[in-house]
Amino acid sequence: MSDVSRALQEPWPDLAVQREGVHFGIWVFLASEILFFSGLFITYAVYRSFNAQAFAEAARHTELFYGTLNTGLLLTSSLTMTVALRAANARLRGITLAALALTVLLGLAFLFCKGLEYHDDLTKNLFPGAGFPLSPPATELFWMLYWIMTGIHAVHLSAGIAVVIVVIVLFRRQVIPVQGSTMEGVATYWHFVDSIWLVLYPLLYLVGRS
Repeated sequence: MSDVSRALQEPWPDLAVQREGVHFGIWVFLASEILFFSGLFITYAVYRSFNAQAFAEAARHTELFYGTLNTGLLLTSSLTMTVALRAANARLRGITLAALALTVLLGLAFLFCKGLEYHDDLTKNLFPGAGFPLSPPATELFWMLYWIMTGIHAVHLSAGIAVVIVVIVLFRRQVIPVQGSTMEGVATYWHFVDSIWLVLYPLLYLVGRS
């Protein structure tokens, strides 16, 4: 069976139409995700506009080291994902698999560092509720949004890691060829998740530190 026949999936008549379908489907999905995250960002912006000093004070207690480290990890993972996509288009199967594996490792490193950061936050009791150490009270709003937005992002990243692992297995077993439209959809989703973090980083870690 040729690579073209293995890449073409039902009900698509040819690879060009299949690729367009994948692009359309992934962007419809991402549009719904953008609307979801936009709601969170708008909520953050509204609360911050009414509690600018409290949000600045709360943000000073986020772990800038972990936030910056994780930003570097995700930016590097975007680079390795781009290498994987370019290699897939060039039918360089070995490089594609290696770049995807590095992407997974970088994603796991992000989650590990995020877990360490969450542990430090909880040690300092920086979780909204009884015994919250910061004042004024509006600082709890910031930390509530911090936990919600970073938690949801971590879930999306975990899903992305799982998808990339599945794709690696399919490529290794040659169930589908690396140059198919699957790689393009996976890369688009990964870059979207990374882009969300690039919005979260300044909102949660840089506000009030100037």
